[in-house]
Amino acid sequence: MSLTLSDRIKGGLYGLLIGDAVGVPYEFHAAYELPPVEQIDMQPPASFRRSHHSVPPGTWSDDGAQALCLLASLLHSGVLDADDLARRLVNWSNVGYMAVDYEVFDIGTQTQTALSRLRSGIPSLLAGPSDVSANGNGSLMRVLPLALWHQGSDIELVGDACNQSRITHGHERAQAVCAFYCLWARELLSGTDEAWDKAAARFAHCMAAHPQIAHEAEYILAPARGAQIGGSGYVLDTLWSARRALDSQSDYAGVVRAAIALGNDTDTTACVAGGLAGIRHGIEGIPAAWLQGLRGQDMVQPLLMQLLERS
Repeated sequence: MSLTLSDRIKGGLYGLLIGDAVGVPYEFHAAYELPPVEQIDMQPPASFRRSHHSVPPGTWSDDGAQALCLLASLLHSGVLDADDLARRLVNWSNVGYMAVDYEVFDIGTQTQTALSRLRSGIPSLLAGPSDVSANGNGSLMRVLPLALWHQGSDIELVGDACNQSRITHGHERAQAVCAFYCLWARELLSGTDEAWDKAAARFAHCMAAHPQIAHEAEYILAPARGAQIGGSGYVLDTLWSARRALDSQSDYAGVVRAAIALGNDTDTTACVAGGLAGIRHGIEGIPAAWLQGLRGQDMVQPLLMQLLERS
């Protein structure tokens, strides 16, 4: 079946949210502690000790909430407005904006630091910690809606991806990974084969316009330069773990389960991989039970309709 752009956009947004939600109960568990991969589901086996045990199955975490903050900001502003996005992220933390049931139950250390800096009056694009140890995956997990929404050039997309990262994750590596991921998503939206390799060529082409991140390209494209594959919260690990899940599986559910099976930061790995798998396989490729089991869809549908109208 030939997929339309609408199919891929729907799949990307729902694929992100559902990957996140399926991964939530397994977070913080090592790979060896998880159920067999075929038993990984939105509702874990009864014998499994769930993380966030008070959170109902089908609930997205900070990943999905921040992604919806980004999407809502883009649709409202018509551009990437860092100040508007920063306000929405602070509102998410303060009052549960874009969180299911308005409950915030997970927040990363670097994001927490950045939000405190924003509340104190630090400018939005300077709020994210920028030392090399501050390379968590908190800006990567939310960035996909930018690629779904963006209609500008690759160079413009890279710049916007970097700037949305700087609000919470200011180091050049986190910025560069967000930029590469958006180019990877752009290739998948076009239905191309060998999307990773073609994204790498796009990325290289953009580096002259974005020299501040050019030195990070080798870390992204050559795993021997520092990437690992273990489902951790390190931004490079998340990117390469997502790639492994996508390369090893031929359907959406398989990608999400493979991402979770790596253990550790399961919701984010599944969110990052699941969004791309949703683009690749379209909305119809996501299991109906997972679509029906996703909570909070009253928040998703109006944003998705606006996004599709724009596209």
